Amino acid sequence: MEEKKLDVNSIVGFLLIFGILMYMLWQNQPTPEELEAQEKAKQEQVEADNKVKAQEDTKVTTAEDFAVGTTDSLKLVGLKNKLGAFAYSAATASTEETLVESDLLALTFNNKGGYLSEVKLKKHTDFKNNPIYIIKDKNASLNINFGTTDSRILNTKDLYFQPTVTKNGNTTVVSMKLKVSESKFLEYRYELKEGEYMMDFTIRSQGLSDVINGSQPVNLDWDLKTYRHAKSISYENRYTEVVFEYEDGKDDYLGQSELSDDTAEDVTYVAFKQHFFTSILLTDKPFKTAAFESRNLVQNEDIDTVYTKSFSAKLPLELAGGEINQSMDWYYGPSDYKILNKYDRNLDEVVPLGWGIFGWINRYLFIPLFAFLGDLMPYGIAIIVMTILIKLLLSFVQYKQFLSQAKMKILKPELDAVREKHKDNKMKAQQETLALQNKAGASPMAGCLPALVQLPVFYALFQFFPSAFDLRQKSFLWVKDLSSYDTIAELPFTIPFYGDHVSLFPILASVAIFFYMRLTTGDQMASQPTQEGMPDMAKMMKYMMYFSPLMMLFFFNNYASGLSLYYFISNLISIGIILVIKNYILDEDKIHAQIQENKKKPKKESRFQQKMKTMMEQAEQQKQAQQKRKK
Repeated sequence: MEEKKLDVNSIVGFLLIFGILMYMLWQNQPTPEELEAQEKAKQEQVEADNKVKAQEDTKVTTAEDFAVGTTDSLKLVGLKNKLGAFAYSAATASTEETLVESDLLALTFNNKGGYLSEVKLKKHTDFKNNPIYIIKDKNASLNINFGTTDSRILNTKDLYFQPTVTKNGNTTVVSMKLKVSESKFLEYRYELKEGEYMMDFTIRSQGLSDVINGSQPVNLDWDLKTYRHAKSISYENRYTEVVFEYEDGKDDYLGQSELSDDTAEDVTYVAFKQHFFTSILLTDKPFKTAAFESRNLVQNEDIDTVYTKSFSAKLPLELAGGEINQSMDWYYGPSDYKILNKYDRNLDEVVPLGWGIFGWINRYLFIPLFAFLGDLMPYGIAIIVMTILIKLLLSFVQYKQFLSQAKMKILKPELDAVREKHKDNKMKAQQETLALQNKAGASPMAGCLPALVQLPVFYALFQFFPSAFDLRQKSFLWVKDLSSYDTIAELPFTIPFYGDHVSLFPILASVAIFFYMRLTTGDQMASQPTQEGMPDMAKMMKYMMYFSPLMMLFFFNNYASGLSLYYFISNLISIGIILVIKNYILDEDKIHAQIQENKKKPKKESRFQQKMKTMMEQAEQQKQAQQKRKK
């Protein structure tokens, strides 16, 4: 049999294979950084194991032991010493959370404390397309603080409740009971209905009159840190506040300063409002006295933040026969006027529509009109159509204003002559001026009054657009969200009072305002009679012509693009109306002829004019008497 020998090719092959294996081993060798990471991971694992072991070694007298069924008698004695009568509840409760859902809300109840530990709005997302959570990751708490007959002070947030979930038609009932025994307990009862953001909430006790110390106050403490949901931190924070109703329909708010607090009597609801979303606690029986606090958590608006503000409310619970029985409601949902208003509990005050006439204009004109237009067309187009309708409605006001300016412009030479004639007697000049204006029917007040008529509409719209929930996440042209600012460029730096981005609609609105003021300022100056201080007045109006658009540019860069769109369209229409009135409607020759006719007719003075004339004559007589005495 021939002996097998290694030839040269075999040796070379083995060497190549060995070399390749060594190269692969060298390539897979960990780098110093990887070795360091591996060592760190091992260390963290050791620390975690030690921590778990330490926790197991120290679990002696905590409520958690009994919540999972521990029966050690020594532990039970320690727990009773801590919790007194409520040790029964801790020994029989579960540490698990309780989850329920409706078509609108996903709720998680923490069995320790019995309160809502997570509230998710299923049909809404934030500016990053993440789900909207009003409560999550321990940003909220609900606690009843009370004294016991055996001189203890207990907080329900530290105690374990036993959950029971039942269905009754389209209503889900969650009962959380803090038990002394099967027949003695404190209960939180939540009733969640399909299609509703509002749920019934009742706090009641049974058989605890010998446990709760009735001589000490029983307080319900509610705390919430509000999540940021919008792109503009400053804009969202401006509309994030505590709103409460008290004393049969009065309402108030706080939260516009770094730290603010307030108290009120007979409070019927308190709302922790987060601009477009809100949490509201309502009560059937008013809280006798309530205390509120708001704290701003945003230290730097240029830095990304999780929370905007921190709110707290301390609400007293009254005892009846030594027991608690308070019927309430929770609302977790949008700050949408249409939804809140349907409950007929004055919740529409949570939406800042303005006070007095401004709120009426929004409630009974702009909200119904915009809802109607929004059902027929995209919301951006609806804003434009609504703006056109408003400007057409107010066009007669602008006509009156420009008619008055035209009359004053025609009378200007005569008024200047009167002032020159009586330049040494200002009182006489004023009397002659008023007489001439009265005869000609060209009072300067006729131009001021139409402008005043427009102010309520202007302010109402300023309140309407930031509060219009329907605009949220609605796109138009390059704008992705009409309830937030539009962005055409990101800046690598931050400009004070302006921001780190460039919005186009405020630029367009500023340009439109500039040309509108240029048109109106010239006419106003031309219609004013020459008098002392006129050069300074002209200079000031010129400054305003440039300052107002600049202020608009800075102020609205972080505001809702829907509001900037309104101002842009509104000023464009105003420019068009002015040009039409000046070039096609007003005829200065006809106005001049009418003035001359009016001057010929005897003009009956009103009581106000007669009184003013008498006062001026008396003042003139007193002045002349003083001059005689000096001589």
